[in-house]
Amino acid sequence: MKKWLFAKSSRLRHVLNWWPPFLFSGIKIVELSSDYRYCKVILKNWPGTKNANGSQFGGSLFAMTDPIYSLMLMGIMGGKYYVWDKSASIDFIKPGLGQVSVCCHITDEWLHSVQTHTASGEKYLPQVVDQIQDSHNNTIATVTRTLYVRLKPAFRPHSTDGASL
Repeated sequence: MKKWLFAKSSRLRHVLNWWPPFLFSGIKIVELSSDYRYCKVILKNWPGTKNANGSQFGGSLFAMTDPIYSLMLMGIMGGKYYVWDKSASIDFIKPGLGQVSVCCHITDEWLHSVQTHTASGEKYLPQVVDQIQDSHNNTIATVTRTLYVRLKPAFRPHSTDGASL
């Protein structure tokens, strides 16, 4: 199933847009590049996405980035790695009024760092920081995520005595 899902980025995007936590929260992936290096996510401006003050609900703002980097990295690196969200935090800057968006990027340098740090079979905990912006490009929140990335045991290098690292 996982191989089928990641075979095309457009397939993953469509499945995620029908995934209940996104669908019912007003979260939509509007773009996912074919190389999994770029993703744009929006939070729709629905009455159901707003809090008691009329601004976007903070939990939905936080959820916008929840699986994104893990899935992008899985799409790039394939089935040889465990990739999970380890931790995350959000800093609310100002109220989100109207539709908001976040653009997630994986650069060559960041990807190279992940591959270098995991080549020996050890876990690596890279961080990503993104700005959620309103329609006027004002930052309304900053989200910091820490991922867990590690080669699966079958792909880890072995020491000379045959024991896995």
